Amino acid sequence: MQSLPMPRLVATDLDGTALRPDGTVSPRTVAAFGRVEESGAVLVFVTGRPPRWMGGVANALRHRGLAICANGALIYDLHTERIVESHLITVEVLKEVVAQLRANVSDLVFSVEYEAGFAHESDFLLGGLDRVGAGAVRAESVTAHPCAKLLALHPHMGPDELQAVVHELVGHLVTATHSSGRGLIEMSAQGVTKATALAALAAQLEIKPSQVIAFGDMPNDLPMLSWAGTSYAVANAHPDVIAAVDHVTAANDDDGVAQILEKLF
Repeated sequence: MQSLPMPRLVATDLDGTALRPDGTVSPRTVAAFGRVEESGAVLVFVTGRPPRWMGGVANALRHRGLAICANGALIYDLHTERIVESHLITVEVLKEVVAQLRANVSDLVFSVEYEAGFAHESDFLLGGLDRVGAGAVRAESVTAHPCAKLLALHPHMGPDELQAVVHELVGHLVTATHSSGRGLIEMSAQGVTKATALAALAAQLEIKPSQVIAFGDMPNDLPMLSWAGTSYAVANAHPDVIAAVDHVTAANDDDGVAQILEKLF
């Protein structure tokens, strides 16, 4: 059987893909990522997470790799723990988007992800790592500063339905996607995706898409998976992701990403 070609760049999502369901990194996955770097290939974590959520992951991974955060809006150096590049939604666009969504979709509540910080309206139901340390702000404060991500939460609509509505209303102003099972839409500056950030990094390194392998599980991974020369979904991925990729590996709780990397490196 012919061996798989070794990629020059490995790009992987974190939550639901490389991380276990509890958000931790298995020793097997840590070892597999180590093999990637030891080979001389580039390891890039491409995540919807903001930089402020990356500390624990960086420590577990021994500060390996680069990180594309906030769905491509922020480039974060895991070695120095500093943001090195930003692509933000301007205040003017932010105000227009929130106004359009408020006028057309009842019960939406908003939060914003800044380069260094997070703010949310009082009715925004916090999840994950945001349950501690995030301050509620007045509604008008959400649009007061440029942000990396605008998040809109609906108490009843599913994520696929809500994304379609948001795209129809403000898709000409921002790029909308989702990465969770609840009605939470993540909006970046128009045209900013995981793929645009990854493509720019690869171009700087003179790496072609055909030399890139990417792993993901949710709709926010679709642009990256479509761009990469080889794409994998984990078995627990969203149906649209499984339908779009070249290959499917084992689920995140079975170290699906590590299983492939062990064969490659």
